Amino acid sequence: MMERMNNYAKKHEEPCRRNDMISPRLYEEYGVNLGLRDEKGNGVLTGLTRISKIVSSKIENGQKVPCDGQLWYRGYRVEDLIAMLDDKELGFEKAAYLLLMGEMPSQGEYEEFFRLIGESRTLPPNFTRGVIMRKPGADIMNTMTRSILNLAAYDEQAMDTSVPNSLRQCIQLISQFPVLAVYGYNAYNYYVNESSMIIHNPEPALSTAENILRMLRPDKQYTQVEAKVLDTALLLHMEHGGGNNSTFTTRVVTSSGSDTYSTIAAAMSSLKGPKHGGANIKVMEMMADIREHVKDYADKEELAAYLSKILAGEAFDRRKLIYGMGHAVYTLSDPRERVFKQYVQRLAEAKGRQEDMLLYQNVEDLAPVLISEKRNRSRDSSPNVDFYSGFVYEMLGIPQELYTAMFAVARIVGWSAHRIEELICTDKIIRPAYMSVMEKR
Repeated sequence: MMERMNNYAKKHEEPCRRNDMISPRLYEEYGVNLGLRDEKGNGVLTGLTRISKIVSSKIENGQKVPCDGQLWYRGYRVEDLIAMLDDKELGFEKAAYLLLMGEMPSQGEYEEFFRLIGESRTLPPNFTRGVIMRKPGADIMNTMTRSILNLAAYDEQAMDTSVPNSLRQCIQLISQFPVLAVYGYNAYNYYVNESSMIIHNPEPALSTAENILRMLRPDKQYTQVEAKVLDTALLLHMEHGGGNNSTFTTRVVTSSGSDTYSTIAAAMSSLKGPKHGGANIKVMEMMADIREHVKDYADKEELAAYLSKILAGEAFDRRKLIYGMGHAVYTLSDPRERVFKQYVQRLAEAKGRQEDMLLYQNVEDLAPVLISEKRNRSRDSSPNVDFYSGFVYEMLGIPQELYTAMFAVARIVGWSAHRIEELICTDKIIRPAYMSVMEKR
């Protein structure tokens, strides 16, 4: 039956393409911005938010000019939030409270929230065996999405979309996401990879970052540096304005009156798309390819020559892209990358990976210059946070199947904050307009 269906679909691809193709000229004629972005890359304004802010330009002498990127959470620059933490302190849960509640917690409020997160990680009875292990697969995002939808069956108030109940559900999902991700991978590793499976229960007294490392490793052991770097990665990925694809999906589905589980499942389906959540995997694949073809990582001429081949479409995946360079919003710099790099360097030193760190540093130095020369443009192309995140996950022993899931473990906080804001601010369903260019017959 599958073969028949495949043959039918291939046979009918041509009429689909012929009848669905819309001329690019029509988009320009009717002023339709593809991807909700104009020709300068500015997003179409579709809403207001008090949750976060991205700054990538400023006005000088009446002209809009690029500036070093800024990311703000509830009025705090993300660099300042991280600077508030001491060298041993982990900040993911504190930042989660800030995004959800809109204000920094007192010590008592933080301790209560941290305790609630820890106590809520436990999955329903038999959920691991009956849901997660039933249909394991390499696509952990799909596994997690299925688990999220199944969790609704265990919630007697699943369809209650009131703000208190939605907040309760969001906090519970923030708590459970690390468990869903790690257990989903463990099941895949056992049933598909035929490897050993060891399931560790989460430890309520530990942070999100510590629990991820503890649950992933057979011996449950991790270092303070490892936990700090992972915690910082999660904090930097937890929110990025309302305009990214998965967060906009969250607001669209919330506006329809749908429940929390369906809304977050929709956001997961958006994030798993390689144009959104899979950038760090492409960086890792590219760097592995560079290692195979560049003998001396310190030889910038040799490295530049190979990067030029990648840009010319003569090497790696032939797509003429140096992955991890540039961003849809930031121009001069990605503030997350600027902050994160110092933690990457610390972890690389602890792991004895200084040579690999040198390679990343040299690619970061050379790529913007080569891209500007190749594209014949003055616009800067700086590294984004995903340039280093895959390298960090690899050093932490996190398998590639979990890279996008780690993104989700962080971004569930931002999705939750935007869901609550959408519920509070409006009861209007989001209905974008499409102009019909259908031909009469």
